[in-house]
Amino acid sequence: MSEEERDTQHLPAPSLWPIGFAIGVACILVGLVVSVPALIVGAVIALIFGFLWVRDLFTEHPVTSAAAGVPDVAPAATEGDLGTNVDRATFLSLSTVGIGALIGAGVTLPVLGFGVLPSFMGEGVETSDVDLGPISNFPEGEFVIATYLENPDQGEVSRRTAFIRNNGRTEDGTPSFTTIFSRCVHLGCPVQPNGPIDEEATKEVNGVELRPVLAASFGCPCHGGLYDSEGNRSAGPPVRSLDRFEFSIRNGNLVLGRVFSVGNVEGTGANARITKYYRAYPGVHVDGIEKWLYPIPTPGSTG
Repeated sequence: MSEEERDTQHLPAPSLWPIGFAIGVACILVGLVVSVPALIVGAVIALIFGFLWVRDLFTEHPVTSAAAGVPDVAPAATEGDLGTNVDRATFLSLSTVGIGALIGAGVTLPVLGFGVLPSFMGEGVETSDVDLGPISNFPEGEFVIATYLENPDQGEVSRRTAFIRNNGRTEDGTPSFTTIFSRCVHLGCPVQPNGPIDEEATKEVNGVELRPVLAASFGCPCHGGLYDSEGNRSAGPPVRSLDRFEFSIRNGNLVLGRVFSVGNVEGTGANARITKYYRAYPGVHVDGIEKWLYPIPTPGSTG
C-alpha cells in the first residue's frame, strides 16, 4: 500500500444538527403566522440544535488512518491555526454562514415585522376615556344608544357609537353595564339595533347623544350578520361576539374606556361571564380551533 493511501484520513460524518436548526427556524416562521406557542417551540428547537451545531464545530474530532483503521487524535494546533480548535477552513465556513445569516436577517426580519406583528398586537388603536354622564341617564334593563366624538379635535372621523344597558347591580353590589361596540366583527360595518328607537326621548349630555332603544338583538345591514342582546353571534358571517368597552364609575358617572374583543358571553345581564381578549381586527378568531389557523392577537385575561 502506498504512502498516500496510508496517510489518508477519514473525516467525521456530516452533522445532523444543521437539519434540526433548520426545522426550528421553519417552526418559528410558521409560528409567526399561526400562533405564539408554535413560535416558542420553534425558538427552543432552533436554540438547542444551534448550540449543538456550534459546539460540534468547535470540538476536536478524532481521525482514522486509512491503513490501519485506528482512531488517532487530530494534529495539535500550530501558530498558523486560528484558535485552539478552529482551523482556517472552519473559520472561513463559519464566517460565510454568519455573514449570510446577517444579510438574511436584515432582509427578512423587517418584512416579517411589518407583515406579521400587527396580527399579534391587535389594532393598536389608542382610545380615550369618554364620560357618558350620570348613570341615572341609563334606565335599568333598557338599552341606550350613546353617540359621541372620541377625539373632538379630529371631528366626525372619530365619531363612535356604543349600545349601553344598565344591568343593575351584581350580587356584591357592584354596578353592572353591558357596553357593546357598534362595529360588526365581520368586516367592521356599523351594527344597528333591531327594535324601535325613542327619538322623542333623545338628549345630549356633555356632547354625548343618548337615545333609548328597545333592542332585542343587533344586525349588520352589510352582510346579514346577526347578534343577540348580549352581542353573541346568532347568524351570518361574523366570527365572534361583538366587541365591548371597558367601563368604570367615576363620581356617579359612567365612563367608557378601551375596546376589547370577546370570545363568547355566557349568561345575561349582571350574571354574564365574558371571555375577554385584546382587541382584534374584524374577521379574526380569538378562540376555538380557528385561532390556531389564523393570525391572532395575544389573548388577555378572562373575566
